[in-house]
Amino acid sequence: MALTFYYGSGSPYAWRVWLALEYKQVPFEQKTLSFSSGDLRQPAYLAVNPRGKVPAIVDGSFTLYESVAIVEYLDEQYRGPSLFPGSPAQRAVVRRMVQESDQYYASAMERLVDQILFTPQEQWDLQRIAKARASLADELMRWEKLVLGDFLSGPVLSAADFTLYPLIALTQRMQRRKADLDTPSMIGPKVSAWMKRIEALPYFERTLPPHWK
Repeated sequence: MALTFYYGSGSPYAWRVWLALEYKQVPFEQKTLSFSSGDLRQPAYLAVNPRGKVPAIVDGSFTLYESVAIVEYLDEQYRGPSLFPGSPAQRAVVRRMVQESDQYYASAMERLVDQILFTPQEQWDLQRIAKARASLADELMRWEKLVLGDFLSGPVLSAADFTLYPLIALTQRMQRRKADLDTPSMIGPKVSAWMKRIEALPYFERTLPPHWK
């Protein structure tokens, strides 16, 4: 029986799991939930994830939510290229990068998301938006120095790549709502080249959020 993957279009946390599933070539059935229709608050889904968020997976009799835990489970449960490759030290670097993405970049990004995507434009707090943008610019400058090879943690793909890319992609997407965010100016040459390598992956296009296409 194929694994069931609960997904919401546009969620960077669900996107990372989809990328990991494709990379590991795990057979899965995708169930796309609608945020606007309240699918995540339905009793059937709350039985899968009582926190009412995506992603979540059901693999046989095992149910799991929280994207970081899911990615680690997929790596340990299924054959294929490792999402945490290399020596213990190299794997630790991957895990550190995952945590840096979620604790620092995502924290600043969520403040921007709250204002630009979930607040009516006439209620935008421009000072808060400017502060969040500055934090993201600082983070991207830091990542420009952290890239260790063709991919974030070295010469091969890892969970770090699938964690950070969707977060930056969502940041870029917000420019559609506020053109003067000028997200391209925040991204340095190394991060830009890395993003192009992610976008060139053979399965990348099918993981794009459907409503972005």
